[in-house]
Amino acid sequence: MSNEHGFELLRDEFIPELNTRARLYRHIKTGAELLSLENDDENKCFGITFRTPPRDSTGIAHILEHSVLCGSRKYPVKDPFFTLVKGSVHTFLNAITFPDKTAYPVASTNLKDFYNLVDVYLDAVFFPRITPEILKQEGWHFELPAPDAPISIKGVVYNEMKGAYSSPDGMLYRYSQQSLFPDTTYGYSSGGDPLVIPDLTYEAFKRFHETLYHPSNARIFFYGDDPPAERLRKLDEYLSQFEPITPPSQIEKQERFTAPRTFEYTFSAADNEQQKGMVMVNWLIDDNRDPTQLMARELLSYMLLGNAAAPLRKALIDSGLGEEVIGGYESDLLQHTFSVGMKGIDPANAEQVEALILRTLNELAEHGFDPETIAAAFNTFEFSLRENNTGSFPRGLVLMMRALSTWLYDDDPIAPLRFEAPLAAVRTAVANGERLFERLIRELLLDNPHRTRVTLRPDPEYAARLAAAEQARIEAFAATLDDEKRAALIAETQALAEWQQTPDPPEALATIPTLHLSDLDREVKRIPTDIDEMDGVPLLRHPLFTNGIVYLDLAFDLRALPPQLLPYVPLFARALTEMGTATSDFVRLLQRIGRETGGISAATMTATDIVTAAPVGRLVVRGKSTLAQTTELIKLLQEILLTVKLDNQERFRQIVLRARANKESSLVPAGNAYARQRLAARFSPAEWADEQMGGISAIFFLRELEQRIQQDWPGVLADLEMVRTSLINRRGLVVNLTLDADGQKTVLPLLHDLIASLPDQPYSPASWPTSRIDDGEGLIIPAQVNYVAKGVNLHAHGIRPSGAAMVVLRHLRIDYLLDRIRIQGGAYGASGNYDRSTGLFITTSYRDPNLLRTLDVYDEMATYLQTIALDSTTVERAIIGTIGDMDAYQLPDAKGYTALVRYLTSISDEYRQQIRDQVLATSPADFVAFAEAAAALRDHGQVAVLGPADSIEAANRERPGLLKPVKVL
Repeated sequence: MSNEHGFELLRDEFIPELNTRARLYRHIKTGAELLSLENDDENKCFGITFRTPPRDSTGIAHILEHSVLCGSRKYPVKDPFFTLVKGSVHTFLNAITFPDKTAYPVASTNLKDFYNLVDVYLDAVFFPRITPEILKQEGWHFELPAPDAPISIKGVVYNEMKGAYSSPDGMLYRYSQQSLFPDTTYGYSSGGDPLVIPDLTYEAFKRFHETLYHPSNARIFFYGDDPPAERLRKLDEYLSQFEPITPPSQIEKQERFTAPRTFEYTFSAADNEQQKGMVMVNWLIDDNRDPTQLMARELLSYMLLGNAAAPLRKALIDSGLGEEVIGGYESDLLQHTFSVGMKGIDPANAEQVEALILRTLNELAEHGFDPETIAAAFNTFEFSLRENNTGSFPRGLVLMMRALSTWLYDDDPIAPLRFEAPLAAVRTAVANGERLFERLIRELLLDNPHRTRVTLRPDPEYAARLAAAEQARIEAFAATLDDEKRAALIAETQALAEWQQTPDPPEALATIPTLHLSDLDREVKRIPTDIDEMDGVPLLRHPLFTNGIVYLDLAFDLRALPPQLLPYVPLFARALTEMGTATSDFVRLLQRIGRETGGISAATMTATDIVTAAPVGRLVVRGKSTLAQTTELIKLLQEILLTVKLDNQERFRQIVLRARANKESSLVPAGNAYARQRLAARFSPAEWADEQMGGISAIFFLRELEQRIQQDWPGVLADLEMVRTSLINRRGLVVNLTLDADGQKTVLPLLHDLIASLPDQPYSPASWPTSRIDDGEGLIIPAQVNYVAKGVNLHAHGIRPSGAAMVVLRHLRIDYLLDRIRIQGGAYGASGNYDRSTGLFITTSYRDPNLLRTLDVYDEMATYLQTIALDSTTVERAIIGTIGDMDAYQLPDAKGYTALVRYLTSISDEYRQQIRDQVLATSPADFVAFAEAAAALRDHGQVAVLGPADSIEAANRERPGLLKPVKVL
């Protein structure tokens, strides 16, 4: 047996489709397993994952995930995670709790930084300081700050999960999983049920770590171009300190049902939402991890639900029983599941939805899929797998999660990384006439009695019952307190606050590894861009290696549109591919897009020109394909842009219903973004346009539009036609092409034909206003937490901060706001940002139990900055973290799009270098200087809060007239 730094090599293979060498190791002493992927990707990744199946819904795995990052043996500070963030240029840094595992992934393109991240994480998971104070802070505690104050329950995870349990979508998925697995770990909430979290004891918390956060229960992952041998050496330094154990982490299989089951739950909703329920039909499949089987099942799921033309999705939408379809195949648990359901239903129709699902599946099993649907699915999957486009998420970490789908259950971690052979095997089976997908529908779904139907019914009393249950728990606890115990609770509360507010000693902070300014590039990263004209249209070309994939963006000017029609634009963007053309109905069109391209989509972007301060708005139509598919891509774009059919009333109504349902369901998960957007619209025309198209105003518009479609369809159609004729115009168009130089030679002649075919109509750019709202707004939604925003236009007060403001704000986010709003206040998060193009300085909180206290924290920021005393190390770390944000890792398509946005907003490389120089030159004096901006926020800032009615009413009782109530949901 070979021994390299305490590891034995189990397998050594090459994965051609990833151009990666995969080596699987076992740590000889402890049994820890390591999957080491070696390639030339500079975005290096590391992750350590533990199998952590919960045995109750106290959220123990979730709370521990937070807590191990609150100080360790080697790094004895209260929050090494955020201290590390300050001086790192990481491309990813997080910790994630899943139903049966907890993962700690990091990524960086800088080797020194990467090693720093790895070491802090290894020490954190193996040797954390999980004290009772940390459990109180991150998990839960009873709080009594003064004798005459009410007792409350506080804690970061406690409030995070109150927010999560305010999201109907999240509740539906959670209840669906629990319905299929009533007798296993998956029947519990790994994140934690707020009604159960206070049952967690410190003893159970400690025991969970001691038994499960052990090398014998670890799956460790490395990826990228770092030295492979060093991976083993660094790991062995930690692993060799442990003796092997048999961790109690086995996951039991759920016994099969002999008949389907039904469940009904409620969620918080307003009185006017009685017809807006949800339903999900779920199947427990099996634990078959054969790669070919998995490929076939994922293809089947895509063909059933993957786009608007998918037959099961289409049948459900066409039925009119609901507004949006949800679901899919889930292979990341021990036993796989498949779910399909609808949002926006009458709960009384839940059984009809289930019957329609079964009837449609039976028809597909009997008659099969359209061959075009199958061909489109194969091309879509193959393109996606070969492109390997993971967006801003590091590629290596996507592979880690894919490997864990088998590895966590003691199966082969390398098999899921290969896709050539499984895809070819499925393609061959279908080509040979095997009715593979039809058989899978029967075996996995129709003939499978382990099925559940979960219905969620809106309930106006739900929030009040939850609040009453929380209060009952508090009162039951209070009843156990005599004077001595009550005084002890006050002392504990004050001691926790004192501990939270006491700064870490300098010698402890000095243990946290950091980069130095000398480790950073002083020059900005430039994206190669050639700017030409083609038929009078600006053409941006980016000669980047894209592995033979063409990325094409067509940016049409939104200011060619009358302002009152802006709310239609996201609907028009969806209509381009979901309503059909002169020669293809929308089913046929989506089949062609799937079969002949890598995808076509459209989305809006708004910004402000950094030089002229003029608003910028674009509808960006994006297409991608292999070089060989370019002709078809261009033909399809031309057909869609010139001949999209907008006159199908029922199809457009479906698009509107779906858009409204999705916006409403995103209010709780993205409440901070909505509050910020609503506030920003008061100060900036570009932000106003963005809010009209995607904010609270857009939700109100969509509700009104539903009625207009029924009452005045000719008027709605006229508006849509006006949108088309105004936007699809060569005038004002900017074309953006990302592809290597040789490939561009093939594409440019085809691009000329596309541009030449577009209408050429002169127009005068429309002026955009700002929102006419002066009062604070209380935007009422059925939730258990708040999202608090306050903002000001600094330019209007003569304040124009330099690039150093980016450094100051990063420090404020991670030090000041995080400490007072998350750690002391119990919110999940907080942020503050300044947009130098508009002058907007806006602070926000996320899943916040407080409202007025958070506003006070914002207002006290100026005093904090005026009195702050910073050492050079703190400033240096803030600079390094800011540079890391500025140099975010990007894949080729993202680079091309970023260059387009910079062009549209007049952000030159020279300007970027000027800002970078100011960032690198930041001094303590810049922090004090930013107090002027914080004072403007305090004295002139306006407020928008998204939250429950009782919270907004309570704020107005204490500060009359603070918030004008606006019912959103």
